[in-house]
Amino acid sequence: MMRLHNLRPRPGSRHRVKRLGCGESSGHGKTSGKGHKGQKARSGGSIRLGFEGGQMPLIRRLPKRGFNNAAFHKNYAIVNLSDLASFKEGTVINEQILREKKMLRGNGAGLKILGDGELKHALTIEADKISASAREKIEKAGGSVRLRQKTAAQGPRDAEQPAAPAETESAAESKAKKPAAKKKKSPAKKSTAKKKTRKG
Repeated sequence: MMRLHNLRPRPGSRHRVKRLGCGESSGHGKTSGKGHKGQKARSGGSIRLGFEGGQMPLIRRLPKRGFNNAAFHKNYAIVNLSDLASFKEGTVINEQILREKKMLRGNGAGLKILGDGELKHALTIEADKISASAREKIEKAGGSVRLRQKTAAQGPRDAEQPAAPAETESAAESKAKKPAAKKKKSPAKKSTAKKKTRKG
């Protein structure tokens, strides 16, 4: 019968601790498996990943080409439906309320709702993005979803160039009423041909 006094760990699950520096006869004495001197033998000495002893590392020797979308990647603050179940029915939930309730922290590109969990009452949710499953569950519970629309940011060239002034209606009408000016025909030049006389 198994009792507290006869409990033993599973055979092979525990190993003998490697004893270092206990004499040369222990097998790990003197240098304790670190060799003789050098950077790796020092206490606290470590080499970072990719370090090649001062040589130009491989990551810097390889050419870097192509487009990388990491600089333009947007990180959204994620909230699941299970987190919204504590709100009362009819509550309008947006990013500001979630930050007041300490459900969101840090800076992000906006709020994204995911469909993990269930909703038993209707809620009005304002978010930047929402998954298809979350939208289905919210509408099934009688709630609604409003996505925030972001205005397109103007580029530096758009800000520098002023908008062209619009023509007034009177100026446009006056241009339309004026007839096209007729070009005057220049009189044809008469060519005077001089007769050459030959001297005999």
